[in-house]
Amino acid sequence: MTRRRWPAWRDLWAGPVWMALLAALPWWLGLPSLLALAALLMLLQHRLTDGHARLIRRALRWGLPGMLFALQRSLGGDVIACGAALLGALSGYTLLAGLEAWLDRELRRAPAAPSLPEWPELAMAPSGPPARIIELHAVHWQSVSEALSDPLGGTLFYNDGVCQFATGEHIDGVGAAITFSPFGRWFVARLRDPHDLLLWDRQRERRHRLHGWHLVGWDAEQPWLSRGDETVPQALSAALGEDVDAG
Repeated sequence: MTRRRWPAWRDLWAGPVWMALLAALPWWLGLPSLLALAALLMLLQHRLTDGHARLIRRALRWGLPGMLFALQRSLGGDVIACGAALLGALSGYTLLAGLEAWLDRELRRAPAAPSLPEWPELAMAPSGPPARIIELHAVHWQSVSEALSDPLGGTLFYNDGVCQFATGEHIDGVGAAITFSPFGRWFVARLRDPHDLLLWDRQRERRHRLHGWHLVGWDAEQPWLSRGDETVPQALSAALGEDVDAG
């Protein structure tokens, strides 16, 4: 698949040019433009591609100082005008940091391996086959980007919700984050519906789509999932018996 890439030099000058443009315009034109971009980012966050969302964030970061420079120039450029611009920078970047933290809230909720007190008792139960204590390896979610390294070799490309693997397989409808099992057997993606999870067993060529489940950790290269922070994690086989769309 042919992929169109922007030259690296465009990323270097695009931000400064945008800042200079807002600095040259009257502040009462630059401010509504920045507010419109922030509103677009909040209202359409699930519809925007990751590339467009990154572009809007970059426009807000670079555009704010340009608008503030136009503001202090319109106030006369004296000490009071500079103080007003500095106060605006403090307020603006504080609000921008809060906006980005709110947009990235799903990525920070990636669950770590829980340690519940009842697990040792369950593992040492006398009935059934010999048991062992399950020690889960934490999940390391990655934000989707144009190109990611595949643990099994090659490069994983992402474009507009589609993950394309070097072997030719592709996954559609991918949302904000993906992850691999420790040795790359499993590929897991959060889909655009935040309640849906897709798990692909690349060794057996099986795909499973689960609704309402969260990936908690890995044990012996196998995924363990839960319904929430207060529930005991379960192996994939248990989750498949309750809610699955296999492909």
